[in-house]
Amino acid sequence: MMDRSHIERVTLARLFNDAVVRYGDLRCQWWKTGPDSTESLTYNQVGWIVKDLTSGLIALGVEKSDRICIMSFNCPRWMWADFAILCAGGVATTIHPTSSSSEMNYIVDNSGARILFVRDQNGIDRVMDCIDNLSTLEKVIVMEDDVELPDHTLFIKLQDVVLMGRKYQRKHPLVYEKRWRSVDLFDWSTIVYTSGTTGKPKGALHTHLSVAAANARDFQFYAKNEAYFDEEHIFLSFLPLSHIYEMQMTQFVAVHKGMTIAYCQQPSTIMEDLLTYSPSYMMCVPRMWERIWRTISNKFSDTLDNRRNFDRAVEIGRQVVDFHTNEKGFIDMSLDKDFGEGLPEEIKEQYVWAEEVVFSKAREVLGNNFVIGFSAAARLNPELGKKFLAIGIRLLEGYGCTEMSNTCCFNHLDKVLFGSVGQFGPGVDGRIASDGELEVRGDNMFLGYFNNPKATAEALTEDGFFKMGDLIEYGPDNYVIVYDRKKGLIILDTGENVSRSKVESQFSTSAAIRQVCAAGDGKPYISGLVVPNYDYFIQYYHEHGIKFDESQLKFQGEGEDRTCIKVGEDFIQKKVLVDMIAQDVEEGNDGLESFEEIKQYDILSRQFTVEMDELTPTLKSKFRNILKHFADEVEELYIKKKERSA
Repeated sequence: MMDRSHIERVTLARLFNDAVVRYGDLRCQWWKTGPDSTESLTYNQVGWIVKDLTSGLIALGVEKSDRICIMSFNCPRWMWADFAILCAGGVATTIHPTSSSSEMNYIVDNSGARILFVRDQNGIDRVMDCIDNLSTLEKVIVMEDDVELPDHTLFIKLQDVVLMGRKYQRKHPLVYEKRWRSVDLFDWSTIVYTSGTTGKPKGALHTHLSVAAANARDFQFYAKNEAYFDEEHIFLSFLPLSHIYEMQMTQFVAVHKGMTIAYCQQPSTIMEDLLTYSPSYMMCVPRMWERIWRTISNKFSDTLDNRRNFDRAVEIGRQVVDFHTNEKGFIDMSLDKDFGEGLPEEIKEQYVWAEEVVFSKAREVLGNNFVIGFSAAARLNPELGKKFLAIGIRLLEGYGCTEMSNTCCFNHLDKVLFGSVGQFGPGVDGRIASDGELEVRGDNMFLGYFNNPKATAEALTEDGFFKMGDLIEYGPDNYVIVYDRKKGLIILDTGENVSRSKVESQFSTSAAIRQVCAAGDGKPYISGLVVPNYDYFIQYYHEHGIKFDESQLKFQGEGEDRTCIKVGEDFIQKKVLVDMIAQDVEEGNDGLESFEEIKQYDILSRQFTVEMDELTPTLKSKFRNILKHFADEVEELYIKKKERSA
């Protein structure tokens, strides 16, 4: 039985200060400072910074319940700012780092924020774009030291606030201790703004209690599953800390257990950062697991023999996964599970070969210490989860939302059902409404949407359950299966309902296809917008001497994370690309009912991106925006079909 003495509900201010006392000499934060260099800080060092920064905020006049915004990509200073706000009794209010000036303006105004933290020149520029409209803002604290501040009294550097805090403590020696100890479990802790896939973002207001309940819920789950977190482990911080999924797990849970938080340089450098840090755990989303799978697959694409070995090994691994799957579809993924045990001799010999020749090398993509990868925020294709397990990488799918402080449902390590998000977590009460929508409640639930009583009333039932907005059904042993967003269903003119996520996830393991957006509302059949895996075809074209206009290529990221996001029209018209896409669409359709199949599709010359407001910061598809941007292409698909039928 695992020790559970650490499971308790405390304020986030106490959580942090207890961690400094308990783990002071251990590494807390780790980040890259150059191509081959890193720096780190211990819990003691971070404790001093947060103490001084908190005191600086108090010196600036911050009172309990004041809203203070953070708009920055993940970095050590994000955590300094967050815990300084919490220890001052303020309300940390998140703004996604990719937000436009108008979106930032809206959140600052809606929350009534007095102070805004920004990281660099990019953040300064967005403030300057709307500075005359930020009526509640009294200070903008710039995190980076080497940025030149505008000639405006609003701006001050973080380091100057830290120095101000030290001087303030000289006159008020106990100000920090008194303030953080005055924070109550029922005080407001954070406002996390939803990504706004259906209109203006709404600010989910959480208390210290709701986040503490979420932490306790997770620790109960891990104890039950014999999955321990401790100070030797490393959490990779990749998803935006402005999202509750990353914030609650990679920051609060990690700090509670004295783990190291290693920061990705930026979202596009994840593959490089995995090798640098060799993390134990990471929070991720299906789109990134798909990308990681493609990277693993590409690792074995340099020669025909390597490609054949990889394909054969994965097939063997899948046989092993199927062997260990029971009649209900469950599989034991416990950390001490030996998947070679009990296999028929013939399969066991092949499995040993696959492990030595392929799997051991494939896992190197994630570093040498990987334990579990968590997947949430969208549907994980069951086949992708099984393929990862086939090569020895455990992905654990869960389900939750901003309003419930992250997770509501978990798959248990010793009883995983791929295609399901598991059972309700400890302290979470769930039910299915008459229309199939999931409704939940628990101490981890938000108080409501800040400054938006109408939206709050619409989100809750009369007896206090939160409407998740997802349609679910129960699978074996009451495991929850989410089949789509209530507002995301495609309703054909025949009256049949099609799950958008089910259609799109069919292509998650395709080598040739990067993204798919399904369409068909009010139409006679499903059509699709298909984005090829440009990087795959660039390599293929070069290897086979196929010429194309390389001046039209547009890339994002650097090094191993460099990826092509736009190509010329000649690129997507090559017969080999058209044929491969057609084959993968046909194979994807094999897993669908006839009315769900993609009957017509258009191949696109650019990816869906966050910058074009087609993906959320956690890479969920904003299908309404995508369909709006490509409305002509979608309409043409139905016109062509009519013309052929005439």
